[in-house]
Amino acid sequence: MIPVLRTSWPLFLGMYMLMMGNGLQSTLLGIRGGIEDFSSLQMSIVMSGYFAGFLIGSRITPELIRRVGHIRVFAALGSTVSAVLILYPVLVDVWAWSIGRVVIGLCISGVYITAESWLNNASTNETRGQALSVYMVVQMAGIITAQYVVSLGDASGFVLFIIPSMLVSLAFAPILLSVQPTPASETTRRMRLRDLIDASPLAAVGMVCLGGIFAAMFGMVAVYGAEAGLGAGQISLLVSVIFIGSLVAQFPIGWLSDRMDRRILIITCAGVGGLGAIIAAAFGANYAALLVGAALVGGMANPLYSLLLAYANDFLDHDDMASASAGFIFINGIGAIFGPIVMGYAMERVGAFALWVIVGLLMLGLAGYGLLRILQRPSDFNIEDVTPYAPVTPAGSPVAVEAAQEFYIETELEEQQSDDQT
Repeated sequence: MIPVLRTSWPLFLGMYMLMMGNGLQSTLLGIRGGIEDFSSLQMSIVMSGYFAGFLIGSRITPELIRRVGHIRVFAALGSTVSAVLILYPVLVDVWAWSIGRVVIGLCISGVYITAESWLNNASTNETRGQALSVYMVVQMAGIITAQYVVSLGDASGFVLFIIPSMLVSLAFAPILLSVQPTPASETTRRMRLRDLIDASPLAAVGMVCLGGIFAAMFGMVAVYGAEAGLGAGQISLLVSVIFIGSLVAQFPIGWLSDRMDRRILIITCAGVGGLGAIIAAAFGANYAALLVGAALVGGMANPLYSLLLAYANDFLDHDDMASASAGFIFINGIGAIFGPIVMGYAMERVGAFALWVIVGLLMLGLAGYGLLRILQRPSDFNIEDVTPYAPVTPAGSPVAVEAAQEFYIETELEEQQSDDQT
């Protein structure tokens, strides 16, 4: 762990500030939208714009990098994010915000791809798993810290919008001043979605469901809070417990993942997350119960992403693991784009609690489909055939997923070599 921190701490520091800025603007818009009397459906369109931009950015950034290089792309996209963040309180309009969210999503995706390329390039076979773990903790810590900042200011003014712009601008200083040699820009062969779905239908369905759930956690929960009449401090704490739950549960679930049938663990996690959503929907008027329900949802949703990725790898050849990354990102992105719109429409029709109802349906639907898959294909679990678990968040780019895939391959090959020697 120490070598990873020694060589990559500037990158981690920069990404921590970037995640603070990104997490701050997402919650802040949800609160400000309520102040401006934007409807739930209008805010859902705003929130989905980020994920549409993120998906677009994951496709076009590699080509930009090949044309002008990592550093120029990184600086240009970062400057654009900083500028758009300042424009939000100036252009208080649903469509202006929606376009801004698309632009920010595109730029953040490109920034992630560039930064994660540097991180992956700086990691060795021995340190890649540790680097991914630290990177995930840094991302979560940035989002959690941002929620505290939200509670300190007035969302109806300008100051809170200036802070994320400053954080994003400052985030690039430690990264650009200390980056490792520019990594080679390579394009991984894409795996056909049909082949990916055939390899693991459960992972494919799960990725779509988790896209909608993560979109709810990273935007729509703040809209829910504003619709439910919660104060800024209450909303920021609500968002915080979601990501604290995911941070706490990530490593225990990862430990279990390498020691038991992953389908059973997927069903259990989805079921617990569904229970949390039911608690939040049924007892949301009680703030303590709402926090408990949200923590359960967050604690299960983020680890499920890594769990589904590891489960899919159990059925993929080594040569296909890296090429499956783009497919996973695309499937998850589709769910993230349309999830908020469905939630916003339902919230407008039946009330704010509909957010948790839909999250619960997605979680329980995933659990139910997992049970169906067990009935269709009985378990032939063998611990020796399990690929290792690596923590990855849905907020990461295809580079982070590919880095996790490389970790799976390298670890499995090392284990096979060790078995051959013994």
